[in-house]
Amino acid sequence: MVETFVAAIEGGSAPREPVLVEGACERARWELDTSGVRPLVEAMTSGRSPSPHWVDAVLAAARVTKVNPQVEARVGSYVGQDAMRGKPVAAFWPAESRSDLAALIVQAAGQPSQTFRHVRGIASLLLDNARLILWRTPDLGPDRLIVEVEGVARDGRSNLALRASEERYRRLIHHLPIALLQVDGRAMAPTHDRLRAEGVEDFAAYLEAHPEVVALARERVRITEVNRSAETLVDGENLIGPIGPLFAASPGALARILAARFEGHRNHSEMMKLRTRAGRVLDVRLTVTFPAPPEQADVTLVSLEDLTDRIRTEAQLRQIQADFSRAARISTLGELTTSIAHEVNQPLAAILTNAETSLRWLSRDEPDLGKVRQLTTRVAASARRASEIVNRIRSMVARRVPERSLLDLNEVVYESLLFVRHDLETRSIALSLNLGTRLPRVLCDRVQLQQVIVNLLVNGIQAMAQGSASGGSLDLATGALGDGTVSFAIRDRGPGIAPGDMSRLFEGFFTTKEEGMGIGLAICQSIVAAHGGTIDASNHPEGGALFRFSLPAATAA
Repeated sequence: MVETFVAAIEGGSAPREPVLVEGACERARWELDTSGVRPLVEAMTSGRSPSPHWVDAVLAAARVTKVNPQVEARVGSYVGQDAMRGKPVAAFWPAESRSDLAALIVQAAGQPSQTFRHVRGIASLLLDNARLILWRTPDLGPDRLIVEVEGVARDGRSNLALRASEERYRRLIHHLPIALLQVDGRAMAPTHDRLRAEGVEDFAAYLEAHPEVVALARERVRITEVNRSAETLVDGENLIGPIGPLFAASPGALARILAARFEGHRNHSEMMKLRTRAGRVLDVRLTVTFPAPPEQADVTLVSLEDLTDRIRTEAQLRQIQADFSRAARISTLGELTTSIAHEVNQPLAAILTNAETSLRWLSRDEPDLGKVRQLTTRVAASARRASEIVNRIRSMVARRVPERSLLDLNEVVYESLLFVRHDLETRSIALSLNLGTRLPRVLCDRVQLQQVIVNLLVNGIQAMAQGSASGGSLDLATGALGDGTVSFAIRDRGPGIAPGDMSRLFEGFFTTKEEGMGIGLAICQSIVAAHGGTIDASNHPEGGALFRFSLPAATAA
């Protein structure tokens, strides 16, 4: 039973003995009285589950009876060899190999009548190629063990000095404002090694097909230490123990972390949900830093950054921007009232004319049904046109969530021109189109892209209205640029942009119009930027203003 227990806590891996190099320093030797460990071993052999703090319990029960000078030098005890006698070995043994020593003590205590010798490589902050040798001979008796540690000393520091340095950093980390957790993930190493040996490459797919591996990690991977900010983040809940509860609200995150570790990544970061003891669900950024040789394999660092308020604020900001954009569209359409009324009146007038004519044909002694059918077809076509105009206007003013799709920029240009066609005709403004062929599509929201183009068209029309009662021309061009973007440019024949206004052109609420709101160009810039593009303005060398924006082509995106 004891052997089974020890194998289980080691993850089924056999101890590996490192190769010693020349120059290894003299062994540090301990003699331990393990009689106090016997009740713990009996509890284990009785079938009861061991305490999660069994390592500390075993090392507290094992007492130091004798040490050699090398122990005092390495441990750095300020009490001396004599004062170490009778004390628990837990008071002096370095943290990085405590579980190794405890496992061997339990294994030896389960074989009290046998000669015992076991060697294993251990982690050490002081020694390279460190190994732990634990043995017992008949003349020592069943409750006495000799423990030796050997390896190549890295420098002259002692464990006490290292522990003091660790304690300083521990206090510093404990008071950091970001939540930090220390995780021991060594329990999954045998599983990773086995699956690599079996040729598994796509670990994420393997985990999807074998959820029991993730379930094992939820229990075997343990949180060993947390700082004060981590405790505060989860409303004071004790996080020490299995890592599973940390991912209660985001069960898929642990599988992604395991996959990142298997693939050899140094770090992994993602957004996830975290449920606190009080039942609150937080949006946190999880960042995991995995250990790499020669770092301690049991120290995986996890940080949790609470972004709940920030995400909520960003959502509110997006809503404000959406409302702001809608207000700008309504303002622009308000300036196009005459044009919109004309667009709607045209199909309505056609419907009225064709309907009256149809009635006259029907009132004859011999109705011409062929003519009536033709007129009715015209009525239906005009009704559809009127409906399309109304729907187009409704989509511009509706409160809606932006929805991106693959669009042909030229098609959106033609749709936008329908809003200003009447204004162009009544002001006798000529329109010059130079639209590129076979343009790559752009991934954009149709209404927002229409809003940008309509706003630039309205600005150009109004700019030319300042210079003369009628006349002039607008030049529109589209094209694919060599940098993987698609561009739209519009040039008017107005007075151009005043030098003092150029730097403020895209500022919110800046306007040169007496009745303008000053939000049109600011909204245009925000829409283009949200789609990953750029917009700029300049004065054309031959007169008038030139506005140009570019958007990433969908293939480039």
